[in-house]
Amino acid sequence: METANKQENELYDRRRENILSFVKDKDYKPMRAKHIAEFMQVPQEDRDTFYNMIEELVQSGDIIITKKGKINDPSRDNIYKGVFKGNRKGFGFVACEKFEEEIFIPASSVNGAIHKDKVLFRITGSDSRGLEGEIISLLERGLKHIVCTYEQVKNYGFAMPDDNKICDDIYIPSGKSKGAVTGHKVLVKITKPADKNSSPEGVVTKILGHINDPGVDILSIIYQHDLPLDFSDEVYRETESISDTVTAEDMIGREDMRNIDMVTIDGEDAKDLDDAVSVEALDNGNYRLGVYIADVSYYVREGSAINKEAYKRGTSVYLTDRVIPMLPHKLSNGICSLNEGLDRLSLCCLMEIDEKGNVISHDIKKAVINVNRRMSYNIVYDILTNDHSEYIDEYRELIPMFRNMESLRNILKTKREKRGAVEFNSDEVKIILDETGRPIDIVKRDRNVATSIIEEFMLIANETVAEHFFWLDIPFVYRIHEVPDEEKFEKLQEFIGAFGYVIKGSSKHPKSYQQLLKNVENSPEEMLINKMALRSMKQAQYSSENDKHFGLAAQYYCHFTSPIRRYPDLQIHRIISEYTEGKLTEKRMQHYNNMLAQVSKHCSERERCAEETERETDKYKIAEYMESRIGQVYDGIISGVTSWGIYVELPNTVEGMVSVKDLVDDYYEFDKDRLRYFGVNFHKTYTLGDSVKVLLTRASKETGTIDFEFAE
Repeated sequence: METANKQENELYDRRRENILSFVKDKDYKPMRAKHIAEFMQVPQEDRDTFYNMIEELVQSGDIIITKKGKINDPSRDNIYKGVFKGNRKGFGFVACEKFEEEIFIPASSVNGAIHKDKVLFRITGSDSRGLEGEIISLLERGLKHIVCTYEQVKNYGFAMPDDNKICDDIYIPSGKSKGAVTGHKVLVKITKPADKNSSPEGVVTKILGHINDPGVDILSIIYQHDLPLDFSDEVYRETESISDTVTAEDMIGREDMRNIDMVTIDGEDAKDLDDAVSVEALDNGNYRLGVYIADVSYYVREGSAINKEAYKRGTSVYLTDRVIPMLPHKLSNGICSLNEGLDRLSLCCLMEIDEKGNVISHDIKKAVINVNRRMSYNIVYDILTNDHSEYIDEYRELIPMFRNMESLRNILKTKREKRGAVEFNSDEVKIILDETGRPIDIVKRDRNVATSIIEEFMLIANETVAEHFFWLDIPFVYRIHEVPDEEKFEKLQEFIGAFGYVIKGSSKHPKSYQQLLKNVENSPEEMLINKMALRSMKQAQYSSENDKHFGLAAQYYCHFTSPIRRYPDLQIHRIISEYTEGKLTEKRMQHYNNMLAQVSKHCSERERCAEETERETDKYKIAEYMESRIGQVYDGIISGVTSWGIYVELPNTVEGMVSVKDLVDDYYEFDKDRLRYFGVNFHKTYTLGDSVKVLLTRASKETGTIDFEFAE
């Protein structure tokens, strides 16, 4: 039955594609649907199905019906599909695959579209600023719901969207508020789009809680980005059927590696432990490195409800006050997590590495392991750097291995630096919350030799696995990082020139960036130039085709080491398992060839969404932290100079802006070339990289903005 349905669906899709190809043919002349049916010799009994296909293609924006009732290719009328990007001022832009640049849509031509909507639009003209267009019709709402703050007015209300890219408040008629009161955070569904004379109209579908209730702030951001909070009953039923322990049957076909000394090294609050490591110094001067990764693919099978949900999520999302996991906790914190003293299934990469950092031999295999100790970065760091560490007695038998780890880490790091890998000294922050979710401190995350050990070991394992499967010429998911755009590279050159630096070499070689970052090391502008250099690069992404990883200066790279929290890792584990078991048939190869490009694209998109959500929650909590400190004076460094204001970064990485309006002690001119403001009368200057004192005057957690004034 399932095979018959699949064949029927494939036939339906082929016929639909034939109609589309017919309409888009260069010799096609617009005609009515019934004439197309006659021309294509569609049998009478199939006409209803044919007209349904036409309707689907119209609804998807692939074809249009002209005013004369004829079917046509939209592009012949300068009409295209795209995604609308709103702006609080009412205008917006449309992103369309057909055009490199985004198309500007004036406020008068938005025609009820809101941020993220899929739309049909027409190109209406162009000027020196680019293309301009108008929205023709809405194809699909991009947001299932809109997160708003509700305000009651008499017997009706207004919902004010949290997303500032949605410019209109939404009118909520009487009886459509679900009982919300002023100050409630609510989800709203639009029932009537805005027009020239009225606001959009909608209904409240869910009340999240009052704006001041603990946790509602982050919950609102989660809903705004449409992240799933819970798993379906079907996922939970499947999860319950999975054993909590590794059985003898589970171990069949695996090498027993439970006698090898190995540890996990993670942050103290980590609960999903993907990886364990072991290092042994060999008699020939080389090292044997073992990287043991949780074999999640054994439990999460293709076609299962758990796998479908994991694919949909794409990644775990780590927010300020919670984690939204890719997998249910029974898997992520339980049977898949490499917890101390418990048998676990693993996919391992065992490498022999010489004194120059070359992997001279390797083996990728399935195993059963048992981690000796769960270590934290702080404890390993203390053991390696403090001869009087309080942890020496407790972990004495493992200390020789930790010393070998440090030596191997130094070798691997030196090799990567020699080939040109770019190391950014960007600060990551951790926001400390109290029991009610209020931020009480902002601290920089420690980066030390212990974190570097794990970074280097994971990097070399990812490279080794990627290279191995590249040369086997089988379908795979790679992690690629393209060379920077020449235009952005030139802008970076211009930017650093204001500080007296130049980039020697080409934008196409990472050593150019590496040398720049070494040159600015320990300078006042180091963090600023690190940030700008990072912005000049492209974002890394997943791909079914191998390409170099520019930032790592790696010819082959993949994500193999975190299958509990990243779907691409889980996907390639499944491929590796099938290959090692001899089950990767031609049919399965074709299956993966057909799907991996879409898997890569989807996972890259989910990664971007997760990063955006994480950034937004951090901005919210940082602004909330600063709200209670208005009036305080801080030391900072000028981190940005623009025509509208001067950005200042504090030592704890908090960034705020001094508005041009607040430069009142003189008349200041903006010097774009030197990135500075120059006082005409008293000759005072504010230049990028200057150390300054600022007074905190305003902080808004709703907008995530912080305002300063100069305190001198």
